[in-house]
Amino acid sequence: MTAATESSVGPAVAYYEAMNDKNISEMGRHLHPDIHLISPMENITGKQAVLDAAQRLLPMIKSVNMRARFGSGEQAMLAYDMVFAEPAGMCRTAALMTIKNGQIVRNELFFDARPFDRK
Repeated sequence: MTAATESSVGPAVAYYEAMNDKNISEMGRHLHPDIHLISPMENITGKQAVLDAAQRLLPMIKSVNMRARFGSGEQAMLAYDMVFAEPAGMCRTAALMTIKNGQIVRNELFFDARPFDRK
């Protein structure tokens, strides 16, 4: 991996490793204050708002298993399986992230949100 690729992929992978470890403060270290999170379920702007959403999600996560990682310039693309407690189960996910000065400024998630609509 080149230095340029590592500068984009490194913080992206570290963020999801911290999520797997349920370490909210380490997750926050990788987020820009004005982060914009885009997902099939909601759009969130601001570091504290993203961390608040993550805090609600963390108890349901069993593991985050990285499958692939790619980087180009300021962008990183990750493919990972997020394993949740039932009824959601495994959620195959991709994240397109923009990294500036070592922090995530944009994270766009791609996943099937239907399992989370179960009542």
